[in-house]
Amino acid sequence: MRTTLFWFRNDLRLHDQRALQQAIAHAQAHQQALLLVYVHEPVQDDDTAWGFRRMGAHRRRFGADTLQDLQTSLQGLGQRLMLLHGPVGDVLPACARRVQADTVFCEDIAAPEEEAQVQALINAGLNVKTLWQSSLIEPNALPFAAEDMPQVFTEFRQRIESARLQPLAPLPAPTQLPAPPSDGLTSLPGWTEDPFTLQQAQTEGDAHARSNFPYTQAHCRGGETSALAHLHSYLTPPWPDRYKQTRNALQGQNTSSHWSPWLATGALSARRIWAELHAYEQQHGSNDGTYWLWFELLWRDNFRMLHLQHGPQLYAARGLSNLPKPSHFPKDFQRWCSGQTGEPIVDAGMRELAATGFTSNRMRQIVASFLVHDLSCDWRAGAAWFESQLVDFDVSSNQGNWLYVSGRGTDPRAGRRFNPAKQTQDHDAQGRYRQVWLA
Repeated sequence: MRTTLFWFRNDLRLHDQRALQQAIAHAQAHQQALLLVYVHEPVQDDDTAWGFRRMGAHRRRFGADTLQDLQTSLQGLGQRLMLLHGPVGDVLPACARRVQADTVFCEDIAAPEEEAQVQALINAGLNVKTLWQSSLIEPNALPFAAEDMPQVFTEFRQRIESARLQPLAPLPAPTQLPAPPSDGLTSLPGWTEDPFTLQQAQTEGDAHARSNFPYTQAHCRGGETSALAHLHSYLTPPWPDRYKQTRNALQGQNTSSHWSPWLATGALSARRIWAELHAYEQQHGSNDGTYWLWFELLWRDNFRMLHLQHGPQLYAARGLSNLPKPSHFPKDFQRWCSGQTGEPIVDAGMRELAATGFTSNRMRQIVASFLVHDLSCDWRAGAAWFESQLVDFDVSSNQGNWLYVSGRGTDPRAGRRFNPAKQTQDHDAQGRYRQVWLA
């Protein structure tokens, strides 16, 4: 019996899974088995050029919990997720040969490494069907071509809103799935029970008791189950109504939506968020807070569309600018990573990040600005450190935000320097945040 192969990437959920629905329809139409796989690439375990592991313990633990949750959901539908370890271009073609599959369905991700993975499958002779499904607005629905996209976010947002664009309605989770291949699954090339070395991640990665996002506790755990429960919990008065007023707070579990970790792993769909946010507005009324949640989701879309427009150029030392290649001072960078710069608000933020795998959006801007504009270090090193540490690392948003702060993106201003003294006065005047993380 032949097989349809579905490759989970940054879409580790069953709701609003149009790529998976395509694979299901293909398997049913051709009377094929359905093999569901996730691949952990060895490069994620390597050290970066900056001297630290690419995927740190917090991300490993959150990712492992996300996969466990997806596995449980699939088992309830008579399926299982096959966890593979190895280069995508090697293990997926080998698996396809083993189960007689010639077509791979997967999410489309417009980032250089992710596009290279798909190309490797095509080069191996596989028919790869990619589907874009990570943004609110579909690229082909935008009121402009990708190459003509406005370079400033404000115009991007205004043109979408003027066109009255609405996200597609999210799809429900499937209630049944085609069966997996009947035998030999545990002998698949690259098969592993533990792609993230979960036992190690469980001992190394433990969310700090004072974390803004304690991911080892049930309500913040990785996976679709916790994601949907949290979405429902947050979308109750008064939290969405207060969002614009509280979003820059450095502490507090309900000061921000905290959707980003589940969005980053794909355990939660942006379109599902929008549908439930819209339902909230229908029941409770819209206001600045609910609008600003839409606003932030559009920022996320913008960073994804920039990847469609500029691609690998976003990863160049100069970014999209004509600025000289950035300088770098390894000792100063190390002091920044470890929270030993001598600037209290920055050190508190960096220690929180290392201890918890999370810090507020405002704090990310403060510490990123300090690295680039005060320590004159390479923005790419900072982006790599965030990739290693953050449980909500998202390739498009991370790259976009670092380019924005460094002045090497599309923003017309030549960088965004956040004055540490002013930021301290504005956001931690009583010193409570510094007291927590510098004690």
